[in-house]
Amino acid sequence: MIELLFKTKMLLLGAMLMLLAACSGEQSLEPLASDATIVAFGDSLTDGVGASEGKAYPDVLSELTGLEVINAGVSGEVTAEGVQRLPLVLETHNPQLVILMEGGNDILRNLNQAQTKANLSKMIEMIRLSGADVVLMGIPEKNLFSDSAGFYEELAREHKVVFDGETMSDLLKTRSYKSDSIHLNNQGYRVLAETIYELLQEQGAL
Repeated sequence: MIELLFKTKMLLLGAMLMLLAACSGEQSLEPLASDATIVAFGDSLTDGVGASEGKAYPDVLSELTGLEVINAGVSGEVTAEGVQRLPLVLETHNPQLVILMEGGNDILRNLNQAQTKANLSKMIEMIRLSGADVVLMGIPEKNLFSDSAGFYEELAREHKVVFDGETMSDLLKTRSYKSDSIHLNNQGYRVLAETIYELLQEQGAL
């Protein structure tokens, strides 16, 4: 029942995003070239902790898009470390799009949220300066029933980036999609990839 409700919510969210795009007459992401590289940048949720080999969300997203999706996830990383690591990743892979999903370890360790927001803001600026588009994925607070931490929505609004603040919260509330309390399983990562794929379609990248 919970899984059905989750899928229904995702379908409704997708329909709303498509309607908004149609009403505005424009899309938020540049169309990806046929040889474009996508970088998935983040921590263990990007790395794929809890998934079988080849089942992390970047792997599934690559299958869905037919594009190269670089898994630039480092388990246990906090945003201060991500700021230091990102420039080399951008230089090495020259992506057209970066999916940024980081900050969960900052939240788990009760690090200063203003500093976490500042670090993520620097990452968004770096990505933009490299010429790539950004998709920002929000991570929930430690409360089981929470939505994504408020600073993610603030960042999306301030930087005018494509933002998904619900998917990870909803997935982590659904037992059948989890391998442990903070990571997804194969099915959960697939749903995450499918949702991002739909978002990229709705926002004009695909």
